[in-house]
Amino acid sequence: MFALPPKADIHGAVLAEMDREQYQQVAVTAGLLAVIVAIASGRLPRWRRIVLVLSLVILAIGAGLFAYRYDSEPTTLTVAAGSFDGAVPRVLSAMAARMASAKSSVRLKVIDRGTALEATKAFAEGKADLAVARADTVDLSIARTVLTVTHGVVLIVVPPGSSIEAMDNLTGKTVGVIASDDNRQVVAAITNAYSLDAAKVQFKDVTPADVSQAFQSEQIQALLVVIPISDKYLAMLRDVFPRNAKAALGLVPIEAAGAIEEISPAYKSYDLPKGTIRGSPPVPDDDLTTLRVPFYLVANKKLSDDVVGALAKSMMEARRELAGEYPLLAQISAPSTDQDAYVPAHPGAAAYFDGNEKTIFDKYGDQFFYGSVLLGSLMSVLAAIWKFMVRDTKGVSQPPTTRLFALMDKINEVRSEAELAKIEQEIDGILKEELDKHSRGGIDAGAMGALSLASHRLEYLMSQRRVALNATTAVRLRA
Repeated sequence: MFALPPKADIHGAVLAEMDREQYQQVAVTAGLLAVIVAIASGRLPRWRRIVLVLSLVILAIGAGLFAYRYDSEPTTLTVAAGSFDGAVPRVLSAMAARMASAKSSVRLKVIDRGTALEATKAFAEGKADLAVARADTVDLSIARTVLTVTHGVVLIVVPPGSSIEAMDNLTGKTVGVIASDDNRQVVAAITNAYSLDAAKVQFKDVTPADVSQAFQSEQIQALLVVIPISDKYLAMLRDVFPRNAKAALGLVPIEAAGAIEEISPAYKSYDLPKGTIRGSPPVPDDDLTTLRVPFYLVANKKLSDDVVGALAKSMMEARRELAGEYPLLAQISAPSTDQDAYVPAHPGAAAYFDGNEKTIFDKYGDQFFYGSVLLGSLMSVLAAIWKFMVRDTKGVSQPPTTRLFALMDKINEVRSEAELAKIEQEIDGILKEELDKHSRGGIDAGAMGALSLASHRLEYLMSQRRVALNATTAVRLRA
């Protein structure tokens, strides 16, 4: 047989299993139940009921204000970014400042991770809500595009007068790579397409500051760089070699760009327009086939559609205002919303750019419907509360027979004729109310009979009490 522990031990065991929050919830619930029971029982005097109801109203208003303030607080999202020249974090910081000054509902906190690859890693590890990432390095299982930030064009550059004019001429050569960690995937794609391993082509990591020296010392014979086509980056590329009007840097086409795109959808075949690098003499001297890879602002697919839609809208507005100061912002555009996009668009961003944003009625239609129902219920509750506040606690809500019988004890306790007269007035008032109700058909004959019996009983008690009072008075006078 199992023996139950003492009651105190059971209580202690239960509390031991409950955490502090659960215990507090139980205590609050018990307190509320006690208040409800006290209210329902009608034991509270009117002034206490008024104070209680006003306190509940103030509490409800405070809770509503807190909820409104919480809901109206801007959402802050962390965005990881990085580039070899630090330009991307600077541009994002400027956009974040503009969004804050415009009191946008979504704000940005920029985290500079040094390189695009490190920014992508931080995003994949959950250390950031957003990231500026290249399509060839982003984690497709969690990333959804918000914006297309820019496109990085793959350029294979050779010094003026070089004999390297095609990929086949790279045999046995060393190619310098700026930001080699970021460009590992594109190097692998080009190597596989042209079998550069078999051609003994080597790739060497170089920094932008070391490129000129690496060419002069013949450590490298070509340079691979992935850059946006903008004045800033094209000027940096032209400055790699001494300016010479008679000779200009050369570009090696990637004729297999279409085949690479078929194998690696992150890359797209791209024709670099004639004269992009230099106008006279034009470099390239004709449209040049190469690759380009998009840079996206990606968001975690779990982010709310409303938040991402508001983010896309705020960033496009900031872009228009800052494009003159930061020319790179002019390249920001809508992401592909096609179903077969390599990196799918976030539903919130797709709705914004496609003009399919939900209206307030689409978003909160159910809330409006149920709110109207609750509003009707609330009006009934308020009416009941008002009746509760003004209700007399002296027995107005009690049946008339109960009120009459309650006077019997008072009759036996009176000490003067004045007190009896007061009770008579109270009886007359009760009978008058009930007779008025009877005249309107509100009371049946049975109830009136009960009232008659009760009134006769009270009349008898009052006559007996008068006799007793008169006898007491006579004894006092003789004495």
